[in-house]
Amino acid sequence: MNTLSRLFSRTFAAFSFFIVFLIVLNLGLFAITFYGVIHHDYGPDSPSVMLQKTAETLNGQHISPSMEEPLRQAGIWAMVINDTGKVVSSAALPPEIPDQFSLGEVAVFSRGYLHDYPVFVRRLDPGLLVLGYPKNSYIKLTSNYYSYGTLTRLPLYVLGTLLLDLILLFTAYILSKIKVQRAAGPLISALNTFPRSQRGTLSTRGELAAVAASVNQAAELIHRQNEARANWIRGVTHDLRTPLSMILGYADRIAHDPQASPAIQDQARIIQKQSVKIKDLIQDLTLVSQLEYEMQPLRKQEIHLARLLRTIAADTLNAGLADVYSLDLDISKEADDLQLACDPRLIRRAIGNLIGNSVAHNPQGCSITLKLETNGNLIILTAADDGIGLSDAQRQILEETPHYLESIDERLDLRHGLGLILVRQITEVHGGTMKIESGFHEGFRVTLTFPHV
Repeated sequence: MNTLSRLFSRTFAAFSFFIVFLIVLNLGLFAITFYGVIHHDYGPDSPSVMLQKTAETLNGQHISPSMEEPLRQAGIWAMVINDTGKVVSSAALPPEIPDQFSLGEVAVFSRGYLHDYPVFVRRLDPGLLVLGYPKNSYIKLTSNYYSYGTLTRLPLYVLGTLLLDLILLFTAYILSKIKVQRAAGPLISALNTFPRSQRGTLSTRGELAAVAASVNQAAELIHRQNEARANWIRGVTHDLRTPLSMILGYADRIAHDPQASPAIQDQARIIQKQSVKIKDLIQDLTLVSQLEYEMQPLRKQEIHLARLLRTIAADTLNAGLADVYSLDLDISKEADDLQLACDPRLIRRAIGNLIGNSVAHNPQGCSITLKLETNGNLIILTAADDGIGLSDAQRQILEETPHYLESIDERLDLRHGLGLILVRQITEVHGGTMKIESGFHEGFRVTLTFPHV
């Protein structure tokens, strides 16, 4: 909790600093943006300054020739109106401006515009000095004035500032995301190695040092537990092989002993049959453990999958498949010559388990079909029977159970679950997927899909 609290505190402090930085930046941008405009509005060519200069250089009520050139360069026209409203002096006066005004006209334009020219006035004694600026140069308000450029730039300033803030916020988000990914990425990678029982040594420095140390401890503990479990399974299966071999040997001798009664021989054959099941179960358990803990090396080679299926089917039939069972092959023309890079021993084991699964769970008999086809760059192998199938609950257990030790259920015997879990693991180590389709009294179908490059 202390580590997370420190992390959140640092994040909040960084966010607060960033907000303050944005505020200061916006104020600075505002000052820089409008400094030039304000300087122009109240600079040497501003109305107040030009009125002052022109008034000071008046020769009586006449505009001094020395002011005509500065006025012209600034695009300003000027006129002096006497107390009767007559223009007595002017400079660069536009032709649409009259030379006589009434008192009302003077009162109107002195507060705003004259023929769309923004005008500025100064009281003389006697008369009135009027300066007219170019159209669209100033927007006059009741009590103040602002340049046209100032008001037209204001929306651009707001939009520009908003866009810059968004860019900076997005940049901060990306940088913070990268920082979090760099800190949390090794942790996530280490957590992903847990199911495969691999240890990863994380750096115990930085903001997530305590979390990394905890992950290292957990990884080490899980690794030791997995090693202990794998060693236990290897030891148990090894210790079971010797007495099981003895049981099989003695059962075989009794089953073929001419001095034994038929009842004793039948019992010996039952012992043989069940011992073979135990032997197969031990082999499955060992192989599942090896695949789960990545102790089973893959010996891949290019094989003709259709040829392998035919061989497996022939071996199964020659081994004495009971008459209540039938085994058929359905190999499409496109898939007949396909080659799959795989460990043929494991693929043979997976297919054998699928056939054995159908036989074991349908003692009344069933029809078994092995189907091989292609779909684009996929190889699809299907093992199906028309037997009793599975209930929805049993199918859900098979699909959701992540580990064979969790497959024991009163509705699902261990042999069924372990055999299919082994098929799933063999399929996944070859980069494929497994799908189960079944309904109660609707048969059982397992589809294995492998990539074909």
